[in-house]
Amino acid sequence: MIVRCETPARILPVDRVRLATLPGQPARDTPLVCLDTETTGLATAAGTVAFLIGLGWWESDHFRQVQLLLPDHSEERALLRALEAAIPPNAWLVTYNGRGFDWPLLVARYRLAGQPPPAHAGHLDLLPIVRRLFRHRMPDARLRTAEAELLGLHRVGDVEGWEIPGRYLGFLRGGSAADLIEVVRHNDQDVRSLARLLVHLDVHLGDPGQRAVAPPGDLAGLARSYAREHRLGDAMDCLDAATDRPVVVTPRVGSPTQTGARSRSPEAAWWSPRQRADFGGPPVRSAVRSAGRSATEATRAGSIDGPWTVERIAVDRAHMLRRIGRHADAADAWSALTAGPGRTAVVAAIELAKINEHRLRDQPAALMAALRGLAAIDRRRRIGRPEPALEADLLRRVARLTRRIGPHERPGPTRSGA
Repeated sequence: MIVRCETPARILPVDRVRLATLPGQPARDTPLVCLDTETTGLATAAGTVAFLIGLGWWESDHFRQVQLLLPDHSEERALLRALEAAIPPNAWLVTYNGRGFDWPLLVARYRLAGQPPPAHAGHLDLLPIVRRLFRHRMPDARLRTAEAELLGLHRVGDVEGWEIPGRYLGFLRGGSAADLIEVVRHNDQDVRSLARLLVHLDVHLGDPGQRAVAPPGDLAGLARSYAREHRLGDAMDCLDAATDRPVVVTPRVGSPTQTGARSRSPEAAWWSPRQRADFGGPPVRSAVRSAGRSATEATRAGSIDGPWTVERIAVDRAHMLRRIGRHADAADAWSALTAGPGRTAVVAAIELAKINEHRLRDQPAALMAALRGLAAIDRRRRIGRPEPALEADLLRRVARLTRRIGPHERPGPTRSGA
């Protein structure tokens, strides 16, 4: 016997037609089952048990929630049967880090019980979606942080995750069931937050009117999600909308950046241990680690490390213009980026040279762009930021284009000593 707790249904409308237009979302008529577990540990091995499973699903505009509690290990088969009955075979699971933890743990429990796991049509994990779309303006991607930053919800008196296994194990040893009340509330809130995050995606990004006023960083992340599904037209629309508005960057002192690295603190001196070392080159993760790696690959890797800026969005837009075949527009976008003061100007010059040479068939313009890149490298060398890999790429490009063009069509020198 297990404990089944159902709370009153809440009105929580979601427009499945609009939601289905977003990348990674299931079809509008697919049932969605939100799922979250509380466990006796953080591993997915045989010794970890899911003792509380929270479920939620929509019935019209109402969101229903049910919780299944395991009062004793001997009743685990009953818990697994109840979970199987609650998941329709044509439904998609909705979780937060469920692909990496919740569902693999449940699959392991079914296998140990000699049963196949419940069939379902798909799995929508909201953690990678939140990371891709909103991580640029959040200190981390935990569910509680997403609640606060995106939904405006702040939990009061919530039990900490590390306390949950101990509370349940204490109950199994004869402790009071009152210790589990906060755990049940915690799980109830987790499931409801999954539903509210879907509503947030529907309202703020699925609605074209609301999307037009979304933060540019959100739109840039959404564009990358569209691009992953080869929906390049939608990606281009997002980047155009993001380019039309200024980007407001709100640095957090000591907070991680998009990939978990420490951000530079504007309040600390350059010699402070709180400042990340800057030795006059690209970030370590974006540095060229081998001679065979292209400059473009290095720049793409580095572009993930920082927050969304006007320049970074412009780089993504220039790449997208090239992908959709608007080569003249891409050349204009890269040309504008070559006027910048940083490393991006050098990479933009390389991209401009490539488009002019291989797509627009304008070799003199390609040579001019390459020489412009070498001039930018000279400027960076003078301030102690040499770019040997990018310089080698440009020198090879200049030598090849010079041979092909001939002396009578070469542009004038734009770099001392070139």
